[in-house]
Amino acid sequence: MITTPLLTLFLLLPSLALGSNGHANRMDIRSHARQRNHARAAALQENESHLLRREFNDAVEHKMARKLARNVEFAKRKADGSQCRPKNSTVPTTSWKNTSPSSTASITSSSVVASSTTTTDAATSSSTDQPQSTQASTEQQAATSSSTADNSAATGVSLVSAPASYAAHTPNGNKAGVSAGDSLGWLSGKLGWWYDWSPNPSGSCGNAVSVPMIWGGGSADGEDAARLEAFKSMTSVPQYIIGFEEPDCSAGSGSAGMDVGTAISLWNQYVVPKGEAGSILVGPSMCKQAAESGWLGPFMAGVTRKPDIMNIHVNKNSAAGIYADIDHYYNTYGLPIWVTEFACVDDSTSFIPCTDQSEIDSFIHTAVDIFESDSRIAGYAYSNGYGLGDVWPMVSNGQLTASGQTYLAALSKYH
Repeated sequence: MITTPLLTLFLLLPSLALGSNGHANRMDIRSHARQRNHARAAALQENESHLLRREFNDAVEHKMARKLARNVEFAKRKADGSQCRPKNSTVPTTSWKNTSPSSTASITSSSVVASSTTTTDAATSSSTDQPQSTQASTEQQAATSSSTADNSAATGVSLVSAPASYAAHTPNGNKAGVSAGDSLGWLSGKLGWWYDWSPNPSGSCGNAVSVPMIWGGGSADGEDAARLEAFKSMTSVPQYIIGFEEPDCSAGSGSAGMDVGTAISLWNQYVVPKGEAGSILVGPSMCKQAAESGWLGPFMAGVTRKPDIMNIHVNKNSAAGIYADIDHYYNTYGLPIWVTEFACVDDSTSFIPCTDQSEIDSFIHTAVDIFESDSRIAGYAYSNGYGLGDVWPMVSNGQLTASGQTYLAALSKYH
């Protein structure tokens, strides 16, 4: 009888001990270690809660203050204020040292773009200074390139930086031309312009522009006198006018033979008014090519309106010779160029026309390729002038010669 009440009492004691905490974990009640841990956690939460959570308010400022109190040196950018650029200003161009050719080329290109942008901005902001800026730019370009021009004769490659474009000085957008009209029938559709040394070119070649010329001072021979009178009586304003024919050499054999004073007087009186009215003026040609001296300079300084285009003759037999002439005139005068006569000639010791057909054919293709690719050249013409032998002329006995056929083939690559 006694065992039953005792067993019942034993079973009821846990419930009586829990009292209001009847929902607590019975394992916590039985474990003294668990009770101590709960007590410590409660005390920690109440007294040191700031260690268990991140204080966001003024956290950065407090951190810096603590570091300053400990004399901690902050990492910082050692910037030079003098090198800082103003807001919205152009990024300055920097010279970089780099051994990689591709990287150097890229940097150079970027510098050119930056320079071009600066020049454009300057021109926009001060249009009244444009003539002086243009002249200074031309002189600077000529001075820069003159130091390397002589090397082109040895390498056969022009070392001069070419301008962006002289397309406005190219008739019909086609550089190719020819002197004399006897070959026009075979060249229809291939030419942009042509001339025959007269004020009134005779012939037609599709839409190719026929360009009149003031050939000489009227004293070289009877034909020269007739040409001068015809030019004086010209009433139209042609698109282009070509200047005097090799006035720096003695009259005869295709040269006008004029003194500078006479040329300046005739140019100012008869050519300049056409230029003022809208004609594009092509200057006199020099028979001495790159060796010219003492004639063209005074002429350019004495005329009241300078030519718009430089006129040169190229009588050479190699790419190096062609580039030597082009570089000389472009470096010296800074104008777009018309090669109004080119022919295969050995002029190293005298004037000896080429007679080997294979040499002529190779030279024709070389010359046309150079003229078409060089942006300093705005026009070029195959020479059918005097003293070029029997193999070079394009037409013989009313037929297109082998040389003429080669020129046609060379033009067909481009036109």
